[in-house]
Amino acid sequence: MDVRAKYQRIFDFYEKTPQMLFISGPRQCGKTTFVKKQLHPGQPGLYLNWDIAADRKAILTGIDFSGLVAGPGEARPIVILDEIHKYSEWKNLLKGLYDQYSQQVKFLITGSGRLDFFQKGKDSLAGRYYLFHMWPLTIAEFGAPPLAYEDWIQNPLLAGQEKKTATAQAWNQLSACSGFPDPFFSGNEKLYRVWSDTYRNQLIREDVRQLTRLEKIDLLERLVLILPHRVGATLSMDNLAQDLQVAFDTVKKWLLVLERFYVVFRLAPWTQKISRAISKEQKLYLFDYALIQDPAAKFENMVALDLLRAVHGWREQGEGGWDLQFIRDRNRREVDFLLVKDRQPFLLIETKLSDVNPSESLLYFQGKLNVPAVQLVAIPGVRHLAKKSTAAGHHGVLVCTAQDWLAELP
Repeated sequence: MDVRAKYQRIFDFYEKTPQMLFISGPRQCGKTTFVKKQLHPGQPGLYLNWDIAADRKAILTGIDFSGLVAGPGEARPIVILDEIHKYSEWKNLLKGLYDQYSQQVKFLITGSGRLDFFQKGKDSLAGRYYLFHMWPLTIAEFGAPPLAYEDWIQNPLLAGQEKKTATAQAWNQLSACSGFPDPFFSGNEKLYRVWSDTYRNQLIREDVRQLTRLEKIDLLERLVLILPHRVGATLSMDNLAQDLQVAFDTVKKWLLVLERFYVVFRLAPWTQKISRAISKEQKLYLFDYALIQDPAAKFENMVALDLLRAVHGWREQGEGGWDLQFIRDRNRREVDFLLVKDRQPFLLIETKLSDVNPSESLLYFQGKLNVPAVQLVAIPGVRHLAKKSTAAGHHGVLVCTAQDWLAELP
């Protein structure tokens, strides 16, 4: 089974474009394995990794492009530069290589240090690249064939009709061992815990220290250990600052660094048409969610990562301005997720471990936004329309087992 088929479709979407293709995502999520599969035996191509001394020397002294020539009617040879963002002058290097060789080869650039982060400043590579993201494994890579995007967008309540034992098994394994390929495919929870400790130590004490020159690395690591207990609730940076005995601005900077290195991701609140909506507090989730002890928080985090993977994939294939947010008002009514398309609410999604009755908050905000709604539960074999759509334009509410509905996301 090729569990990276969804990413292959994104790669194929960009393959014939002249621009470089940036592939960004967490460390050890499978980027290198994926890009190496694009190098076909018997065809010219090149893989260089900045972390390998000999490859680093070849990059700095000048890559030999003389053997990278495509035959008549053949696709351009692929040149892969892995972890190149660790070079301080990587943007200038890529600009020069692209301007000189883009008609001769196809460049694939991978990195775990958030290649898209620099876009907020002056972008010297503007017009020279496309970017897509690769995430840890999600249930959509193990389940039934997804619905066609065109069908799903017409009625997202159609999803979840396939119930497969293999999907349930994969979901349980994701919960226990995370979606990072090495611990996931081991299926061993003890090995996962060893892997997770090593991963955190290497990421913070090697990658973060090397690329950011942050001080107080011990306190940053302590922050990472605190965050699994904050998943599912609105995030208070004041409380984090007090717990760590550091300034508010320090915590703010540290969270940005953890986002940059794919340790965490945050969702912003939706406020339009919602009276007394909170507008500043965000919610935080982990990429390595198997660390979370609270079952409800872990379940919510798993759903969040599946939805994040989906909205990024849709955007990156030109399906419009998708985003993922949540809703909460000052009366403490909350819905965990809101899918937003082109700045308009599209679908409300609530998570509950075992409650098969739509939550009052879900029904309340559905009335405010007039969009369909889904309540995802951890109980297997659940799928029923708690409220049907009507000809008058009133939208329905689907209650469904999480892995069944998420597995059919396009």
